[in-house]
Parts: sequence; C-alpha cells; structure tokens
Amino acid sequence: MLITGFFICGGIFDLEAKEKEVVILEKKMGEGDFWSDNDAAQIVISQCNTLKEWTIPYNSIKTRFEASKELLEEMEEEEDPELYSDLLKELDEVQQGIEDLEVKKMLSGELDNKNCYLSVNAGAGGTESCDWAQMLLRMYQKWAAKRKWKVELVEKLDGEVAGVKNATLHVTGPFAYGYCKAEKGVHRLVRISPFDSNARRHTSFVSVDIIPEVTDDIQIEIKPDEIRIDTFRSSGAGGQHVNTTDSAVRITHLATGIVVSCQGERSQLQNKETCFKMLRSKLYEKEILEREEAISKMGGEKKDIAWGSQIRNYVFQPYTLVKDTRTKYEEGNIQEVMDGSLDGFVNAYLKEFG
Repeated sequence: MLITGFFICGGIFDLEAKEKEVVILEKKMGEGDFWSDNDAAQIVISQCNTLKEWTIPYNSIKTRFEASKELLEEMEEEEDPELYSDLLKELDEVQQGIEDLEVKKMLSGELDNKNCYLSVNAGAGGTESCDWAQMLLRMYQKWAAKRKWKVELVEKLDGEVAGVKNATLHVTGPFAYGYCKAEKGVHRLVRISPFDSNARRHTSFVSVDIIPEVTDDIQIEIKPDEIRIDTFRSSGAGGQHVNTTDSAVRITHLATGIVVSCQGERSQLQNKETCFKMLRSKLYEKEILEREEAISKMGGEKKDIAWGSQIRNYVFQPYTLVKDTRTKYEEGNIQEVMDGSLDGFVNAYLKEFG
C-alpha cells in the first residue's frame, strides 16, 4: 500500500533531509548578524520557505497517519461501523495528500517554484473567440482561488462585442509556474454559439501563455538600445484617469521580438515597472528553456512537447467532454472544469512530462 511504503521508507522524497535543512537555515536566521546583508538574508528566507512547502504538508500527513494507526487499534478492540467509516475517510485523505506530494515531486525544475504570469489571447473567430478567452480567464481565476493563490489582473483588452481579446494575470503562490505551465498551449472550444442566430456549432481557439516571474536575486540585463517603449491610452474599465491619459505601456525587445504591455495600473511609471518585470521574466524563461532543450538533445528527446499546438478540447455540444490531447486525460463534467477543477488535467500532465 502506498501509505505504508511511504512511511516505511522514511518518506520517499527524503523529506527528513529537507527538515534538517530547515533547522539549519532557521538557526542561521536567528544569528545576530543575519540582517547585516539584506540581499543574502532574503535568499536564505526564500530557501527556507521553499523547503517548508515540502516539510509542513509531510508532517501533517505523518501525524494523521499515526492517528489512523491508533484508531485502527481501537477498532480491533470493539466493532464500530461509524469508527470504521471515519478511518476509511481519513486514510483516503492521507492517501490523497501523499499523491499530491508525489505530483509536487515532479516540480523540480529551476523555474517551477516561481510565481508566474498567465495570459489568454483570443484567436481567429471574432466575438466567439473573445468570449471563449473570457471563459478561460474565469476558469483560471476559479482554479487559483481553489489553490488559495493570489491573482491580480495585469492587463485586459475587451472584445468589441463581448469577452476579451487578451488578458494577463499575475499568479502568486507555491509552485505557481510549475503547475500553471501545464496550461500553456492552444485550447479549442466546440459549442453552439450564443452569438449565432442560426444556432450553429462553432469552433474557437484561444492560446494560453505562462511565463515565470523573475525574482530580484536573478540578474537579467536589458540595455536601453535593445528595447522600444511605446505609450498609449488605456482602454476598458479603469475610471476617468486611466482612459484619458497615455498611461498604458508597451515594450518591445528588438533582438528577440518579445512584446509585453501593461495598462492595469493607474500611472505610466507603474505600468512601465510591471512591463520590465514581465520582459525580464520572458527573457529568463527563454534562456532556461533553451538550456533545457540543449540538454534534452544531448541526452535524447523522450517526449515531443509542442507548446504552440492544440493541447485540450472542450466540447459543449452535442455531448460534454474535456479531453487533453497530450495525456488523454478527460472529464465529462465540463461545468465543473470551467469552475476551476483543473487539478486532474494538471497532475496527469506533470506525471507524464514532469
């Protein structure tokens, strides 16, 4: 049984070693001169918090497992159907906790523990695609809420009739990029369009992009002659100040063609700062992915993962089904998926592609 094996091995993820590292780092944080170098102190704190993302749930699972063993001993003394039901429920939750840790073990990449930016971009199809982009945006906001992540809307460009042409969320939470990267690619919708008076079926496409947020301890140099900065008037909701001044900012990185924009803040300066963060993040991701691709080629490519290709189909009519084209994982309750129940798809992706 997975539960027994997990604890007999002392934690299949060597979490005891991580606990020892936490003790060492906390001892270091308690030293008198710890704050003499603020940058170094922040790095240590970040390392400690990352380790605790493993050790805290592990200790919780271990405690609950030990309590279950005591409950089992009580059951051996007296037959109690209610007690038996409680034990099964507790063991199911412990098992789920272990499986969650197993999935998290896949998140060992250099970028996985970062916060991230999640963008949706409507494809061809006009109003139908814009509406689909709005539906996906809501789905990701619901998913983030279920995972207790913090989400901020960085940019949103409304569609001409309904929905959004594009929007970007800043997602903050443990291993946000590691989990969200499973959503990167093209999402396809099949349904009877509410915008078609003849009630015909339409197919729409929206691309989802995920980039990790670069933290202050990572140095990415951007030279002034490598970029072009444009300012323009913000659109959509935001109040009189936002809509009547050139507060929105777009930055183009000339060497790579990467473009980032922000209009979610009140001032041009704030939007420019956010743009630079996003540009640094995109350049950092590009550097890491190129390095990983080179290593992959040296070792032999095992999986062909095309980020720009269609990754998932959402069918509303004539039947309801959401199916991932990479893992073949599927769910029949499409409304539940659109309400943010994405963990099944994400976990299936991480188990296969890690």
